[in-house]
Amino acid sequence: MTMGNYNRQLQISIKPSVIKAIALFCLCCLLTASCGQRANRSPNSSGDNANNRVTIGTTLKLRTIDPGDAYEVISAQLLYNLGDTLYRYESGTTKLIPHLAAAMPKISTDGLTYTIPLRQGVIFHDDTPFNAAAMEFSLQRFIKNGGRPAFLLGDAVESVKATGEYELTFQLKKPFAAFPSLLTFAGACAVSPKAYEIGEGKFKPDTFVGTGRYKLAKYGSDSIKIDAFDKYWGEKPANQGIDILLLSSSANLFNTFRTGAIDVAYLSLDADQVQSLDEGSKQGKWQEIAAESSTVSYMTLNIKSKPLDNLDVRQAIAAMIDRPLINDRVLRGQAQPLYSLIPTTFDVHKPVFKELYGDANMAKAKELLTKAGYSATNPFVLPIWYPSSSTKRALVASMIEAQAKLKMDGIMQVQINSVESPTLFQNIEKGIYPAVLVDWYADFFDADNYIQPFLDCATGSAAGGCEKGASQGQGSFYYSDRVNQLIDQQRKEPNPQTRKALFAEIQDILGRDVPFIPLWQDKDYTFAQKNIAGLHLEPTQAFPFWFLKKQ
Repeated sequence: MTMGNYNRQLQISIKPSVIKAIALFCLCCLLTASCGQRANRSPNSSGDNANNRVTIGTTLKLRTIDPGDAYEVISAQLLYNLGDTLYRYESGTTKLIPHLAAAMPKISTDGLTYTIPLRQGVIFHDDTPFNAAAMEFSLQRFIKNGGRPAFLLGDAVESVKATGEYELTFQLKKPFAAFPSLLTFAGACAVSPKAYEIGEGKFKPDTFVGTGRYKLAKYGSDSIKIDAFDKYWGEKPANQGIDILLLSSSANLFNTFRTGAIDVAYLSLDADQVQSLDEGSKQGKWQEIAAESSTVSYMTLNIKSKPLDNLDVRQAIAAMIDRPLINDRVLRGQAQPLYSLIPTTFDVHKPVFKELYGDANMAKAKELLTKAGYSATNPFVLPIWYPSSSTKRALVASMIEAQAKLKMDGIMQVQINSVESPTLFQNIEKGIYPAVLVDWYADFFDADNYIQPFLDCATGSAAGGCEKGASQGQGSFYYSDRVNQLIDQQRKEPNPQTRKALFAEIQDILGRDVPFIPLWQDKDYTFAQKNIAGLHLEPTQAFPFWFLKKQ
């Protein structure tokens, strides 16, 4: 007798009433099991259930998460999720809204005093109450501990004081129309006075105690774990926590995502890898988010380095650059050509390099170099440096070299050099490199942050260049009395239209003097598995983890 026949005979011999009882019993068991499973998957469960956590992979290098010293993209994104600042941008917009502040600031008529009411009922991750004294401590520490971003507030703020239990008052050194935007910088978040101290160099790179939606659970060399903070004052995360894997290469990130070992792949993938994942998303294998970025890539020209001190030479380099070809061949269309240091995400953007030089204008480039005294027998030699870790910039440098060789009739040659990123950024302000390929990720979302850090110079002269100031720090050593005046005016100007006109004149001068050559504006690509919901990047490039959840 076969097993099938045995079951059929057994079924026939049982009475209908017994069958009904057994069916009812099985249904109850099934419902009980289902309810138990559903309870375990609840996003509000306090247990560390892997089903409620999302894993993000990245190749970005993490140096520190101390708000007073953190100045990299990955640390900014972590602090955005771990901490709270006085102001933030409304999700999906560039509208500035109060966050730890209870309202927009009250500004004195001279533009120097900002009085800010603070939110009540907020606590730190260590249960310390938040108030104005704690916020004063946090910002004083940011300025006085002397970390890499300390200048952002240090250059602008004369004093910051708690003038009430929930009131904070800033006194500025000069009027600064974008000051509330500056206060969105992730490092200017509140930190617990019990967990930190004020003192030059007193940092805690592997510690964070703030007021944000997540609290730090683990800080490792290859992974970070953050858990949802159950006492958060605002909207709670849709997940129980985030696990971040710090991967060694874009190849590891690419393969780890394709195999499903991580839920989200976030910065940085090579152009070929993005193209491959893009094709997979079109086939329905996973999700893709492509967002316009405000990160700009450019070439710095050291105007104190001969022959780049010659304006004709700098303008010739600007004329021969072929941005559409770079975007097509190197970046695979995953960016957009850029013709100003101010990206197109701001309405004050003016494409001055397109207006003045166009793209691949080899006739103009040869004319200018001839005027400067160069020829096929006496060629102009341009040494280009780039960070050795950047495959993208290596390819761009090679393309500029090839274009010079193919289309400049021997009047221009390019020498390509690379150096490790830490060495490059330590030496750039010393004037070691004639031309450098780098990028810029803004500190805060305002057009000023694409102008003042590049063109402003506190000490110098038109003849001798910048001796001390922002342009010296960027390696161009550019100095212009008129640009300094315009930067000061736009920083004071509260009227958006007047400010726009000031930015237009600054960009016109940038195009004529060519201390920098804008090249492209990035697009950000983030990929997620099909079962992940809530994935989006803000227009300000912030990545909110708290919307992420598994379906």
